[in-house]
Amino acid sequence: MPTFKCSFFLLAFVAVTSTLQGQENKMDFEKYDPPSSLKVPEHALLKSKFPFVDIHSHHWNMATQDLTILLKEMDSLNMGVCINLSGKGGNALKGMVENVKKYGAEDRIAIFTNVSFNGIDEADWTSNAVKQLEFDAQNGAKGLKIFKSLGLSVKDKAGQRVAIDDVRLDPIWAKCGELGIPVLIHSADPAQFWEPFDETNERWLELKTHPGRKRGDTDPAPFSTLIKEQHHVFQKHPKTTFINAHFGWMANDLDSLSRFLDVFPHVNVEFGAVIAELGRQPRRASAFFEKYQDRILFGKDAYNPEEYFTYFRVLETADEYFPYYKRYHAFWKMYGLQLPDKILKKIYYQNAVRIVGLKKTVFE
Repeated sequence: MPTFKCSFFLLAFVAVTSTLQGQENKMDFEKYDPPSSLKVPEHALLKSKFPFVDIHSHHWNMATQDLTILLKEMDSLNMGVCINLSGKGGNALKGMVENVKKYGAEDRIAIFTNVSFNGIDEADWTSNAVKQLEFDAQNGAKGLKIFKSLGLSVKDKAGQRVAIDDVRLDPIWAKCGELGIPVLIHSADPAQFWEPFDETNERWLELKTHPGRKRGDTDPAPFSTLIKEQHHVFQKHPKTTFINAHFGWMANDLDSLSRFLDVFPHVNVEFGAVIAELGRQPRRASAFFEKYQDRILFGKDAYNPEEYFTYFRVLETADEYFPYYKRYHAFWKMYGLQLPDKILKKIYYQNAVRIVGLKKTVFE
């Protein structure tokens, strides 16, 4: 009897221990992020080598925002100009512009307007949208930002998805060309969001921790369809200058991006939120920056001062095997491109000055 009890309790202990270990391992897998034991030179950069333009930033309440703090942060980073893509349009944009003037920051902060697609079925929607663009440009808007909602969530009154290349939008793209203002357009999401949610998906951890980002061919359409629609817009409007956000989701396939840029000479790219893709292929990325140095702009996306440090390190240093600041976004390590000064200046500010029409004096 004692032997039986001993065996019973031993088996129970093993079973409970195995269960706990299984739960612990499952938890540890998602949290697994060991510090590297690799000893290599490190160069933490807290500011950029040259003044830069952040072509992709968001400040939703700029009409009432105390800009003193933002300007101080910009100075600490060596950010010459911050471009707020969330101008909203109409009187909201006008209020932002007036607040920027209040702080004497007209040369340091630029604002892009936006278009509301509400009422797109109305007969006068297109003409009103064009009039708003003209109004916004007169009131200081330096460009138009199109959010990914176009193509993903914008619907007409019948509940049908409004395509990115919907003909009702053609006058808007054309008007931007007439006004001489660029269109920065974000379409779709990373292609991996449409792929099976399993061990073969490189962004499994991101989808696990952010399940709302998972897409499918009917949610709302295949990735290839959305990209095709966007490229159709570029094809139809060669006289309008476009900036394809997030490297057009081709930062992981620079050969495809090269072919794309060769086909559309009026389209530029910015690398907001995809710097990790460039940092894991330093030789290929450096060659790409060399070839397309006149068409790449610095972009960050979500504004967080400390996160710029990683961008500076990728662009300027030759550091090896360092992490991205969002592990769930990129579990791999990165390497510096060590771009030459000539290219750095173009990426940091010269291209943006030319494309957006900013004052050179800020950078001289």
